[in-house]
Amino acid sequence: MTIGTGSTAGAGRTALVVGATGIAGSALLDTLTGEGWDVLALSRRAGAERAGVRWLSADLTSAASLTSALGPENPSHVFFTAWSRRDTEEENITVNAGMVRDLLAALRGKDVAHVALMTGLKHYLGPFEAYAAGEMADTPFHEEEPRLPVPNFYYAQEDELWAAAAEQRFTWSVHRAHTVIGHAVGNAMNMGLTLAAQATLCKESGEPFVFPGSETQWNGLTDMTDAGLLAEHMLWASTTPQAANEAFNIVNGDVFRWRWMWPKLAAYFGVEWEGYEGEPRPLEQSMAGREDQWMELARRHNLSEPDLERVASWWHTDGDLGRNIEVVTDMGKSRDAGFTGYRRTLDSFIALFDRYRAENLIP
Repeated sequence: MTIGTGSTAGAGRTALVVGATGIAGSALLDTLTGEGWDVLALSRRAGAERAGVRWLSADLTSAASLTSALGPENPSHVFFTAWSRRDTEEENITVNAGMVRDLLAALRGKDVAHVALMTGLKHYLGPFEAYAAGEMADTPFHEEEPRLPVPNFYYAQEDELWAAAAEQRFTWSVHRAHTVIGHAVGNAMNMGLTLAAQATLCKESGEPFVFPGSETQWNGLTDMTDAGLLAEHMLWASTTPQAANEAFNIVNGDVFRWRWMWPKLAAYFGVEWEGYEGEPRPLEQSMAGREDQWMELARRHNLSEPDLERVASWWHTDGDLGRNIEVVTDMGKSRDAGFTGYRRTLDSFIALFDRYRAENLIP
C-alpha cells in the first residue's frame, strides 16, 4: 500500500517519541539525541532529564489529554512505540488502535513528514489469545504475507496509520520486531531484564538457571531484536525516501538455538544451568513468590529497583520461550532497501547485562 506521499521524508529534525520510557522508546532517545535531533518524549510520567530531550506528559488513551499535550508542539517525525495490554484482543484493538488514531488526530494540521509505527511478529503469529493457533505463513516470515483471518490490534493500528497518512499527507513505515531486548524498567515485555532477574535469584538461592520453555524453542532456530538496532531501523526508514510507505521486519540478522545460548548466559552470571527436560518449566510457577527474596537482595546490594514486578515479566518470557513453533524472520526487504544494521544476539545480551550492572539493576 502506497499512500500519504505529500511530505518529504527527512524534512525537519524534531522527533516525537511516543512511549518514551519503554524498551524501544528509551533506545530511540539514545539514538536520536546521539544524531543531534531535538526530541519530544511523550509518556504518562516523565523520565530522567537528559540533554536534547523535553518530556511531555499525556494519557495516550485520552484524546483530550493528547490534544492538550501536543497542541503547542510541531514535530517533523513521529515514532510510535507504545501499547496497552488488555484482557481480550477486542479490547486491545479498541484501546491500541484508538491511541494511534487519537495521537495522529492531535497532530492534524502540523508539519509531520513521517510516522514510524512499531508492531511485532504477532502480525504473523496471531494475537496472544489465539497465539499460533491457526494457519500461519511458513518461516522465515516475509512482509508480503497476507493478514491472518483473526482480529489483531496490529492490523487495526496499521489501518489507522494508513488512514491518517492519506488524509494528513505524511509518509509512514511499520516495523515488525521479534522479541525486543533493551534497557527499560517497569516494561510489560522485557526478556533481557527478566532473564537477568531469574539468573540473579537462582544464584542467590543456589538453584540452577533453568530454561523455562518448550523443546521446540530449546532445539530450534530463532532470532531476536536489539532495541538499539530497532531504533536505528526506525530512524533509517523515517529519513530514507526509498523506505517510505513500507512495512519491514526488523531482527538482529543472526539466528541461534537456545541450547547454544543458554549456557553462555549462565556463564555470565556464574550459575549452573539446566536445559529442556521433558516439559516446559514456566517462570510464572518457578519464580512465584520471590518478591521478598528480591527485596532483601536489593537491600543488601543497594539495587535501584526493589520491586520485582517492575523488573521481571515472567508471563511474557514464558510466552516467547514456550512456543511450539519455529519463529525465524527474513530481513531481505530491509537489505534490498539499503539497511545494513546488524547485531550478534549474544553480544546484545552481554552488553545489556553489563549496563544493568552499571546502573545497579542487578548485582
